Amino acid sequence: MEGRPKIAIIDPNTLATLGLKHLLQNVMPIMTVDTFGSFAELLASQPEQYFHFFTAMNIVLENKDFFTANRRKTIVLTLSLDSVSQLSEFHSLCINVPERELVHAILALEQHAHGQGEHLPPMPKVLQQKILSDREIEVMALIVQGYINKEIADKLNIGLATVVTHRKNIMDKLGMKSVSALTIYAVMHGYVDINKI
Repeated sequence: MEGRPKIAIIDPNTLATLGLKHLLQNVMPIMTVDTFGSFAELLASQPEQYFHFFTAMNIVLENKDFFTANRRKTIVLTLSLDSVSQLSEFHSLCINVPERELVHAILALEQHAHGQGEHLPPMPKVLQQKILSDREIEVMALIVQGYINKEIADKLNIGLATVVTHRKNIMDKLGMKSVSALTIYAVMHGYVDINKI
């Protein structure tokens, strides 16, 4: 783990923090994600080592000088999509949305800031390897675009049982349990355009 870039989440809401940590680790597997329940905890852990701060709105407001100085590294976690309730000088991420929308927003934020992986360290070799067959990649792309098994079978001209088998193999090979995790993998590896999910 040493040498990996680090992200800090600063939010007193433990459940929200754990959920966001899980999503971020799926979106950016090369990152280490540390969580803090307060600004004081962050300060005690050498904040300059962090690549980004995902921070609750109230913590930003209470420590505005620090976060304004680190504006380019700060993403404010908001509960509303309403631009009036967001801090205009910071990137914001609304966490009060369905999982699919939150995954999409995190991917869009990552691609906006690090398009084509710029400013990011190289992926570990094990994550660069092609794990799935060409057919499994086709099936995965259709799954993350929201197609159901029957539609996938029709589109690819294969049997329903074959789709179910491919789906199980994809999840097993990638060690994933949800379509959200699969979506993140597909977008991050360039198999599906973010605008198609």
